[in-house]
Amino acid sequence: VQLQASGGGSVQAGGSLRLSCTAPGRTFGSYGMGWFREVPGKEREFAAGISQSGSNIDYADSVKGRFTISRDNTTVYLQMNNLKPEDTAVYYCAAEFTWSDSLVSTRKRQYDFWGQGTQVTVSS
Repeated sequence: VQLQASGGGSVQAGGSLRLSCTAPGRTFGSYGMGWFREVPGKEREFAAGISQSGSNIDYADSVKGRFTISRDNTTVYLQMNNLKPEDTAVYYCAAEFTWSDSLVSTRKRQYDFWGQGTQVTVSS
């Protein structure tokens, strides 16, 4: 599964961006989906995840109340509001093939496929 992330850019603190993740020619029906982010010198970290049906969602504490993950059958979105300079990172979408709809995976190793990343830069 080839994932394509888009929607990154440069904004000022307090601004908003919406990231999108698609897999051309495929649907996401059997996949839990996640967004991770990475800054140079640090480990890639979980930001948000959503189960197959969208009924279960989880967020990192650092983004709760500001980020919203959502999905339909072909696209996963990450709406990012009230952005802060510490949100600056390359954001990656990821897909986990799973039979379970009850859990959201938060660890990198649980995900099977990754997109190429999209840069988000927030200036103060």
